[in-house]
Amino acid sequence: MDHTQPYSDSYLQGILKSVRTIAMVGASPDKTKFSYGVLRVLNETGYDMIPVNPRPGLEEIRGLKVYPSLAAIDRPVDMVEVFRRPEDLMDVTNEAIAIGAKVLWGQIGVVDHEAALLAEEAGMQVVMDRCPKIELFRPFWKPKLHLTI
Repeated sequence: MDHTQPYSDSYLQGILKSVRTIAMVGASPDKTKFSYGVLRVLNETGYDMIPVNPRPGLEEIRGLKVYPSLAAIDRPVDMVEVFRRPEDLMDVTNEAIAIGAKVLWGQIGVVDHEAALLAEEAGMQVVMDRCPKIELFRPFWKPKLHLTI
């Protein structure tokens, strides 16, 4: 798949409808961080969220058990969402393949075409440079240009 081109709505919606368990690599306990907000919304929407962060002493975020790595997770994972630097995506991809995840999702700004190719060759669906929280609600957005600020 050419990840420089826009993803079709059906591709993104198909992924978001098919996954239930999402491991978020780079989840943060800091309420001001974007990853915290995405974790909160996806969890409140009904996804089984698994925060992944190797920070010593970090045991939970929003009441959810934090795992130090993908390999440490004790149940199947449908999707691995990546809130890390683009240069970290290849290592996360290898870990996602090793645990049998079905989807690799790179958050906005997280792009590595070689990692995407590796994931696809392993049978995974891949999304890069997108936010599942935004994509989840995109079909319901309607501009309200008549409102004043």
